[in-house]
Formats: sequence, C-alpha cells, structure tokens
Amino acid sequence: MAKESTLEISFNFVRRRPEWSLRQALSHVGTLRGGAHLRSAFLFRDGMIRRSVRGLLVAVTATFLATTATLSYAQSNWTFGAPLPKAMGEIVGVTVGRSVFVLAGLDDEIFAPYGAVYRYDEDGEKWTTLQNMPLPAHHIMATAHAGKIYVFGGFTRPPDLKSWQPTSAAWQYDPATNTWEALAPLPRPRGAGQAVTVGDKIYIIGGACSDPEGKTANPIMPKSPGQVVVGFVDEYDPATNTWTRKADMPTPRNHFLAAESGGKIYAIDGRVGAVFVTMAGITDVVEEYDPAGDKWKLVSRAPTNRGDVSGAVLNGKIYVAGGEFQDSNRKMAFWAVEAYDPATNSWEVLPHMQITRHGFAMASVDDKLHVVGGSFQSDGMPGIFSETATHEVLTVKQKK
Repeated sequence: MAKESTLEISFNFVRRRPEWSLRQALSHVGTLRGGAHLRSAFLFRDGMIRRSVRGLLVAVTATFLATTATLSYAQSNWTFGAPLPKAMGEIVGVTVGRSVFVLAGLDDEIFAPYGAVYRYDEDGEKWTTLQNMPLPAHHIMATAHAGKIYVFGGFTRPPDLKSWQPTSAAWQYDPATNTWEALAPLPRPRGAGQAVTVGDKIYIIGGACSDPEGKTANPIMPKSPGQVVVGFVDEYDPATNTWTRKADMPTPRNHFLAAESGGKIYAIDGRVGAVFVTMAGITDVVEEYDPAGDKWKLVSRAPTNRGDVSGAVLNGKIYVAGGEFQDSNRKMAFWAVEAYDPATNSWEVLPHMQITRHGFAMASVDDKLHVVGGSFQSDGMPGIFSETATHEVLTVKQKK
C-alpha cells in the first residue's frame, strides 16, 4: 500500500475535524512526521494556492473584459443629443408632432420654480426657448391633445416660506402661437401626479397635496407630516372645459408614470407615503385603468421598484426610465430602462442610460426615445445639487 503524504493525511484530518483549518492540520501532522514533511507539505500547498489564484485571476479578468464589452455595447446604444439650454430638474416632456417640449423646472436650493418652456426640433436637432408658464410651477402634470399642450397643478412657492404649495391652476399652451390660455381649475389641487390623454378626454391621476379631501392647498414643508399622497382621478373635457370626478386609483402614489396604450391607462412605480424623497417609500405595482368602465385593476409588477421615474410610449409599449430612492442606508438614482407591453403583460430590459437621472423629461419621436435634464444624484443632501442639461437619445428597433 502506498504511503500517504502529509498533505493527504492533513486533508483527512480536516474532513474529520471541520473546525480545523488546513494549516492547523498540516502543522499537526508535520509535527508528528517531522519538519521536512511539514515544509514540503506547505510548499506543495502554497504551489496549489498560487496556481489556483492565477487561474482565478485569469477567469476574473476574462469575465471583467466580457462584462465591460457588454456594458460598452449597452451604453453605445444611447447617444448624446444637443443639451438643454439650462441644467434643471423636476421637468416634464411632451411630444407634439416631431418636437419635444420640456416644461417647468425647479431651483432646488431655494424651492423656486422656473416655469421654463423649451422646444427641441427633431429635424433641426436644436433647442428653442419659448414663452414661460404664466404661473411658474414644478412637478406639473402635462399632456398633449389635438396639437395643444395642457398643464395642470404642480407646486409653487409661497413668498415667505420655503415649501411646496399645491396649485389648482390649469393652462392650455398653443405651440403654433407660443401663447397660454387659462382653463377651469383642477378641482383638487395637487402636484407630482400624471396627466394622460385618452381619446378626447384628459385624466389627472394621483399626486400629493396637503389635504386628504383635496379642498385646501396649504404649503408642504420637507419634513412635515402633512404630506398626503392621493389616488384621485379627475377627468377633463377640453371641448367643454369641465371636470368630472372618477374612481380613485387603488394605490395612492406620486412621482410615478402613467401612460396610455390600447385605450387603457397604466400607472407604474412611484413614491408612496410622502411627496419628499427623504420621507417616502416606493412601489413596483402596475395598475390598469379603463376609462370606459371607470374601473381599476392590478395587472403587473415592474422589474425595478423606484420613484420619480419618467417615461414615454412607443408602438404601444410603455418605456420607464431613471428614478430615485433613499432610506437610512442608501441614497441612489437609477439609469435602468424597461419596457412594458400591455398586450402581452410582459417586460423587457433595455440598455441603460449613460447617466443616472431622476426628475427628468422623457418623450418619444418616431422610433426614438429622448431623455433630458434631471438630477444625477438623489436629492436631500445640504448644499449638494446635481442638475444636468444632458440629453440622451435611444433608437428603438422593433423586433420582427
């Protein structure tokens, strides 16, 4: 019978005594068998470790290079377009024809809304500064209908108080004449909700306010317990300039995405519990609203739960991008891009943006997705502001 080596005996010790390390076993056996055996065992073991480490490094390097190639490929799908004239966040994007309109904006240091309006022309690939909003507000709810842009609610700043004050103001903007017209006010003042056009009606969904009934518009302080997140749904008729109350969204939320596909509205992700990120939670719930029956139902969960997302619709699919979240341990912004197909109730993960962002504008023109502005770090750090003017474009190739 062949004589067992010191290393083999040591391995057997480790099997029988799992609390021992290999070094302890080698030392014990080496003491019994002599220093020469101990030394040779350690040299043999060290050689094995060095070879294993070299092999591991080779494998890790290969994996890193492959991953880097994948990430580079993913990033290369997004290209940079002409930057927004001014770096800002808390903006929204609306498509009219072949132009993307970016509205609102917030000076987060002093809580002052910009009320800015810019137009990006897909054909000329340039920005034009337009007439400001009559009442500057941030976290507005905006949508397009019949060649016009409709703006509802949002938050303003009281003259002597650093806070967000919900407004019920409603406006129609005409891109052809660069003019604004006041509309019947939003019945329940709020901001950070969504406006969605379905057929000849506009639906204002969710958001945050300072009154559970939506009757008052008291200012909201950053750490105030008076932050009320709602599931309100109000239907606006542009033909008659009138409002109708509809069934509430089951999951009250703000800083979420709502979009139309196939005559239905889909509410995706968002903040819950509060409007300020420093106090809010997030959800991944996807709910469907049928305007014809005035009914809601749960249909899916998003791959990534996040708040302060933006999105756009392209060929019936709803694209969700970016976002923000923080808790006592983490403060983050997202660059993930995902597409929801209501027809198949399925999700698709797309190449991520090159820059993480939240509070940004997103819109689609032809087969392209545009993301503009926003902030690249989660808010709420004293003296730190991360607004960007960058503009990214993704050409979406439809699968055959």
